[in-house]
Amino acid sequence: MAAVTEPRLVQAATLPRRWSPRRRRDARLAAVLLAPAVLVMVMLRVVPAVSALSESFRHLSLRTGVKDFVGFDNYLYLFGSSQFHSVLTTTLLFNLVINPVIVVLSTALALLLAQRLPLAGLWRSLIFVPAAVPGSVVALIWSTAMQPDGLLNSALRLVGLPPQPFLTSSSQALGSIGVMLAWGAIGYWMLFVIAGLKDIPVALYEAAMIDGAGWWQRLVSITLPLLRRPMAFVLVACTVGSFLAFAPVQILTKGGPDNSTTLLMYDVYTNAYQVGDLGVAQAEVVVLMALLAVIVAFQFRMMREER
Repeated sequence: MAAVTEPRLVQAATLPRRWSPRRRRDARLAAVLLAPAVLVMVMLRVVPAVSALSESFRHLSLRTGVKDFVGFDNYLYLFGSSQFHSVLTTTLLFNLVINPVIVVLSTALALLLAQRLPLAGLWRSLIFVPAAVPGSVVALIWSTAMQPDGLLNSALRLVGLPPQPFLTSSSQALGSIGVMLAWGAIGYWMLFVIAGLKDIPVALYEAAMIDGAGWWQRLVSITLPLLRRPMAFVLVACTVGSFLAFAPVQILTKGGPDNSTTLLMYDVYTNAYQVGDLGVAQAEVVVLMALLAVIVAFQFRMMREER
């Protein structure tokens, strides 16, 4: 009996499972509902990416308007250019500093405002307000505040410190832009960390307190490990946003002084619309996307939960 049943079981296991009519109907409905979103994503993401990759192998003659296939010449020009090396180094160093700062400050504020503070909702709203302001408006606000006779230098004079050049100094301009970006981003990413804090079971803290764990032990052993996913998301999203930062540079410094604030996105704009070399600009876009993909994949791997 066992010898007859066993081959049937093996045969049944190897046969493809047939979907029930209800499951097929649900799958068709899901495909119909998802189709518009997939179509929009393909049109707005995939098509421009493929177009950029294709155009990066071409050179447009401004004199004749003819596009010629030049192979990897645009990439060879980029990687042989000292200007591109400088822009790439500036962009990487800027991201290496600004993204961890935003993650740490967002997490610290979320931990603070998750406590039972008086008027916690008001403080949370005030911190979030800069995130609701358009980037161009934020740039104009900070541009006014960082003027030689602006708000920041007036505050420095009040405490007896000398005024600072901020955006007109090659050693302070990039840091000033970083402060402006962090000011606009911290409140937004803080909300994601607060949402992560709400998902941590209270029973874990109660058990830890019964065992005599203090605030620091609960933070290190419970809170931060269970915040790994929201913090990883914030880090990845911040990295993408910082690499694509363009408006502050365009509005405040236009890459100066002495190219100290020329980030990768602004250099793409310069090559495309000021120099007029679309092939090099598209090659730079491809390099930027490849760099972002590698960095984000590395961050996901570093922040992956151990199983």
